[in-house]
Amino acid sequence: MKTLVIYLVCEPETPELAEAAVDGGADLIELGFPFSDPLAEGPTIRLASERALARGMRTAQCIECLAEVRRRVEVPLVPMTYAAILEAYGYERFVADTRAAGATSAIVVDLPVEERREVPRVQLVAPTSTDERIAACATATDGWLYLVSLTGTTGARGEVSPALAGLVERTRALTGVPLYAGFGISTPAHAATVAELADGVVVGSRAVQEAEKGPEALRDYVASLRAALR
Repeated sequence: MKTLVIYLVCEPETPELAEAAVDGGADLIELGFPFSDPLAEGPTIRLASERALARGMRTAQCIECLAEVRRRVEVPLVPMTYAAILEAYGYERFVADTRAAGATSAIVVDLPVEERREVPRVQLVAPTSTDERIAACATATDGWLYLVSLTGTTGARGEVSPALAGLVERTRALTGVPLYAGFGISTPAHAATVAELADGVVVGSRAVQEAEKGPEALRDYVASLRAALR
């Protein structure tokens, strides 16, 4: 069975939404800790992050959100954020507090693999990554490797990036860790295509859009993705 990862931005409603996503078939929840300058994010997640910040979702509030999600679900939970957040909060403190709240790892989008080894995290590689870089990230990664399927920001696309197949092939030749692919995946057909290549599928922007419609809409959307992965 392929792993289905759903991304949500931390807001007051997120615990209920995360529960709905798991009910729909999500195997892992990424929780976006909003940042004022999210370089890797497309318009959907940028706007959601701006809204969350305007509603007072700072790091402490996001950790409280994480803890409430953990009380509701048993699947792995992975905070996803940027190095500036950890720099301000404290790297070791961030690890300790998120783990205490129920996180199973973290993703820090712009923290190079060579830096802050005391922060266990899922590493990201992209089609532009060299084999040497992929190998270094695979050795350091915490549990699985995040394959960024395209060069650019997050957001729904019309088709799966043609660069993904080559990235999977190169990465599999270098490591045996699970490979989960994200960026630009929005439909059940996309998910099925990606699942033929990778071990897991990460859906972000479209999940955030569906979440804005409420828990039932998100549950139904996630269920449609899960059905495509069977």
